[in-house]
Amino acid sequence: MNPQPNVDIAVVGAGAAGLAAAIFAAETRPDRTVLLLDGARKIGAKILVSGGGRCNVTHAQVTPSDFHAPRKIVERVFKRFDAQDTIHWFESMDVPLKQEPTGKLFPVSNKARTVLHALLHRCTTLGIPIKSQHRVQELIPTDTGFLIFYENGQLTAHRVIMATGGRSLPKTGSNGQGWSIVRQLGHTVDTAYPALVPLMLEETFFHHGLSGISHEATVTTWVDGKIADRRSGSLLWTHFGVSGPVILDASRFWIRARGLGQTAAITLNFFPGQSFEAIDRWLSHTARSAGRKTLASALAQQLPHRVAKALCANKDLWGQIATTDKSVQGSTNEGLIEGGMGSLPLCRLSRVARRALAQTMTELPLPVIGHRGWNHAEVTAGGIPLHEVNPSTMASRKVPGLYLVGEMLDCDGRIGGFNFQWAWATGHIAGCSAAHDLSNELSKRWSR
Repeated sequence: MNPQPNVDIAVVGAGAAGLAAAIFAAETRPDRTVLLLDGARKIGAKILVSGGGRCNVTHAQVTPSDFHAPRKIVERVFKRFDAQDTIHWFESMDVPLKQEPTGKLFPVSNKARTVLHALLHRCTTLGIPIKSQHRVQELIPTDTGFLIFYENGQLTAHRVIMATGGRSLPKTGSNGQGWSIVRQLGHTVDTAYPALVPLMLEETFFHHGLSGISHEATVTTWVDGKIADRRSGSLLWTHFGVSGPVILDASRFWIRARGLGQTAAITLNFFPGQSFEAIDRWLSHTARSAGRKTLASALAQQLPHRVAKALCANKDLWGQIATTDKSVQGSTNEGLIEGGMGSLPLCRLSRVARRALAQTMTELPLPVIGHRGWNHAEVTAGGIPLHEVNPSTMASRKVPGLYLVGEMLDCDGRIGGFNFQWAWATGHIAGCSAAHDLSNELSKRWSR
């Protein structure tokens, strides 16, 4: 089989980072040939499913603290291409963005397909061929660039930008194969973990009846008995456990700790921003001022009714209160025990029992038994260490002529458009740098 004609720049992976890299390379030097290779049958599947099908393109405020990676390196990347640059870039492709109260930015159309179509249209305008079902299997450095072996063929390129992603959402084409390729060239790859992924709870927990209910909460992740992460946000109860932004952000800490053989636990505060002491005072005040107000009705003032009801019906929680308060023990309270604590007058709780309830409401252990896996993870934690690339160019420090971008690198952001911003920014830097560096090198060759 005859190899395809040589190209100046080959971009391996046509996801967000790869598309950006190819576009910026072609815009930087229109006289250079740029080619996109991707193993999937359909291009951009991950873009289409992101943000609930709307594609959260970026965030209004992007800072290094939003990412799990060396702060100074991330800062250098975003000095080259920040959120405002992303907004202007998409506007130049006729995709205006709108900001939501959370700071997330979506296309005005509310359709991820608008984003993908704009990127693909720009590639077409710039004359960038996109070869789907061309999964790259190996790179071999040569004197003038690289020999690229893909399924059923091969080609040569002066520069290669690797943008094959991590392992999240493998159905969209990400399977981690790109790491194997660059590992053979001398790069190291830090252990990868699913991030931004829902968590599963023990079957016996009370979450089943709450599926679809969401509310604000504070989630604390404990690793080896110490606080590793604490954050507040929207929590979503599901039939298998918990999800929602606050859980997705917390998941990486629990998963990574377990992967390292550490003990990990997650506790839930149903009253974000409020301490145990504050909730104890509120319960005490409510008990004094509301007569025989029941526990269920009191909790329903602060929580969704179904959540309050489920908490009161939880036998484990009921048992904890009953063992601390003799006034609600014994055969005369069998009806309460059978129906849970919902009908229990709040004023009947002793101080000890009330404080036990406040403690449970602000630090309820979640019986996490696992996560939903790579098929449900929105991003990958782990990958190629950032110190193995030059953040000013995204060029490999191990292999001349090779550039690494996007989710291949060990940098993952919190939910809210941050990981897309990382893709656009690293793609921009690599595309521009590869085009500039190649042109400078060829100019030197011709001048000899």
